[in-house]
Amino acid sequence: MKSAKFLRDSWRSGGLNMGDTRPSAIDLFSGCGGLSLGLRLAGYRVVAAVEIDRKAAQTYRLNHPDVVLMEQDITRLEPRELMERCGIRPGQLNLLAGCPPCQGFSRIRTRNGSSSNADPRNNLAMSFLDFAVALKPRHLLLENVPGLRAQPLWTKLKRELSAAGYRLVEDVVDAHDFGVPQRRKRLLLLGTFGRQPNVPARCDNRLTVGDALAHVPEDDELHRLRVNHSEAALRIIRAIPKNGGSRGQLPDMLKLACHGKTNGFSDVYGRMSWDRPAPTITSGCHNPSKGRFLHPFEDRAISLREAALLQGFPPDYQFVLEHGKESIALMIGNALPPPMIRIHAEALVSST
Repeated sequence: MKSAKFLRDSWRSGGLNMGDTRPSAIDLFSGCGGLSLGLRLAGYRVVAAVEIDRKAAQTYRLNHPDVVLMEQDITRLEPRELMERCGIRPGQLNLLAGCPPCQGFSRIRTRNGSSSNADPRNNLAMSFLDFAVALKPRHLLLENVPGLRAQPLWTKLKRELSAAGYRLVEDVVDAHDFGVPQRRKRLLLLGTFGRQPNVPARCDNRLTVGDALAHVPEDDELHRLRVNHSEAALRIIRAIPKNGGSRGQLPDMLKLACHGKTNGFSDVYGRMSWDRPAPTITSGCHNPSKGRFLHPFEDRAISLREAALLQGFPPDYQFVLEHGKESIALMIGNALPPPMIRIHAEALVSST
């Protein structure tokens, strides 16, 4: 299978060498490090990151120990302080990248996109603007949920960035078009100071669940950290047809009453298809009651390692097992797929 070797080789080629002259990048809202990994694979030297969550920060440090990580509330962090810690001046940074927490604009939390949401985290997108204006980087990369595009906040953010001298390109992209073995719609904003940013072409080589999961070692501790299904749940799982089956194909005696009361969430208790991309990997990725997260052939939900592979993380990316299944699943589901970031970041650096 093509993806496992590709990801391993990409990870090795992206190692940080402090003596090189690679362009610099800063990762705001870094989470467990998917964005930083994508930047490093694209040839950037990530000099700093900001993350408030303690568990995500610990995971980030495990995988990016040479990055200055500011573990604090970004709204209380002055851009000047970050620049002093990194030893950079305005205009020296090549790329500022980030993904502000976006739950307030998700389709589920906004009634499938039909209403606005007053989640206070939505204002964190403006923190990205504050750092962009202060640091004056050559390029910008901002990622978020498509629902943000319809909000006044998005219009304001773009207007202010344009006023600061950036030419912008925005698009809702599918991660599957950019080297990731899952369907994942995301809003990307690319910016370059004084000129039109380069936009990458979509990949010809589309990866599948089978490409990602063909060679997962059974002795991998994260792979073994799985949900223990009850016997009642196992009866349902065993009856779901292999390789893409859905709960709609269950016999009546195994159908849950709650599933008959709604026409939505039809992917619940569904199996992935081996030769197709996975559905969007979310924070519920280890739980079949949260979506189409059953293994194509085995009678279980996908493991956390398998979820990470479907996000495009390499097989040796480290997570702290003591954080527990729920916390790790949240980190993986919230992460930015490194291959998608790599391709877009490479396009930006090629225009420098």
